[in-house]
Amino acid sequence: MKKVSLLVVFLLGIVASSFAQTATKPTDFFAGKWEMVVVGTPNGDAKLIADLVRKDGKLTGELADAKDPSKEKIKIDSIDETADKLSIAFQAQGNNVTMDLTKVDDDNLKGSVMGMFDATAKRLK
Repeated sequence: MKKVSLLVVFLLGIVASSFAQTATKPTDFFAGKWEMVVVGTPNGDAKLIADLVRKDGKLTGELADAKDPSKEKIKIDSIDETADKLSIAFQAQGNNVTMDLTKVDDDNLKGSVMGMFDATAKRLK
């Protein structure tokens, strides 16, 4: 009988501890600043700084020239995201441009621009 009551107390302790754990808030993985490099464009490799912010539940932001931050920033038209993928649409030199990036690890993304140029992104800290 003593073993049975000890087992019941043990099981109640496990159940109580599982209810006592607080849920951790998931991080907003894509929000923040990213250094993006597009390799092999007609004008050479392009380096951009993306500043992505969440507003009203939606990811938005702008792109800046990493070599000359005083240049006019490029407004991002739209961003589609899943847990590990990001698709950014914007206008550059009069053209509609899309950049598709996939999560590599906690600080890196890789993908392509328009399916033609390799692209990488590294989180700035």
